Amino acid sequence: MNREYEVVIIGGGPAGLTAGLYTSRARLNSLLIEKGVVGGQILNAEKVDNYPGFPEGISGLELGQLMHQQATKHGLKTIIAEVIGIEPQPKPIVVKTTEGNFTAKAVIIASGSERSKLGIPGEEEFTGKGVSYCATCDAAFFQGLPIAVVGGGNAAITEALHLTKFASRVTVIHRRNQLRASGIMQEKAFAEPKIEFLWDTVAEAIEGENSVKRIKLRQVKTGEKSTLDVAGVFVSVGLKPSTDYLKGVLPLDDVSYVITNNKMETEIPGILAAGDIRHDSARQAITAAGDGATAAFYAEKFVSQQ
Repeated sequence: MNREYEVVIIGGGPAGLTAGLYTSRARLNSLLIEKGVVGGQILNAEKVDNYPGFPEGISGLELGQLMHQQATKHGLKTIIAEVIGIEPQPKPIVVKTTEGNFTAKAVIIASGSERSKLGIPGEEEFTGKGVSYCATCDAAFFQGLPIAVVGGGNAAITEALHLTKFASRVTVIHRRNQLRASGIMQEKAFAEPKIEFLWDTVAEAIEGENSVKRIKLRQVKTGEKSTLDVAGVFVSVGLKPSTDYLKGVLPLDDVSYVITNNKMETEIPGILAAGDIRHDSARQAITAAGDGATAAFYAEKFVSQQ
């Protein structure tokens, strides 16, 4: 395996794949490193209907696959590995991974974000045994069973709507008295007879035996406690940036997102960032793709000056 590249891209979501497409088309020897499945968070979307060029919508899985195919066609190389560190000095930049080290003249960080956890008793114990963070991955395991979705944003409501195709009942548990999801998503959820809502409510524990049997709840305004019998709990309470490997290397904001300028450049020459991992990102597939194209453009400029 080649260990030396002109550009190394960390993360295989829309930002990383677009960056890889652009750098490869610029005839820069480029490597994309993805720790999981190429496609990123978009793979969790059953249907993407706000990405230009697909008037009937497209599944997140298919969109991710098409992006990867297009970038690969132009020469992008891909490996599955986890990045565990970056050494920017001395040149070239060293990217440390679980599959060994790679060097690059420029690095584009597009490792995105991962689902936040509730941090309550039983969550870790029952992960994979009724607790899930991906409805499109695990919904089929809950055919005809009651489940809960914790969260109130677009991701949570998307999960809930998808789960209605399998579950007997979907209870959305939200700590506020109104959803944070977009208007159209709310309309779809309120019109779905299988979806029920528990407002001003938080999950305090997940219980069961070999698998999830119930979730313990607390009403935040009254303090009243209750129990809801469910076979599964889908957690969708936001995202956190995948930047643990960047601490002490790059300036991060107060919630650990990477700080860049409008050229996607960080304070360290040759290291750029794009997509959800970036401070003030809109966290949309289309804006992530735009970030990736911008990062690739300025990475090419940087490499040409070396």
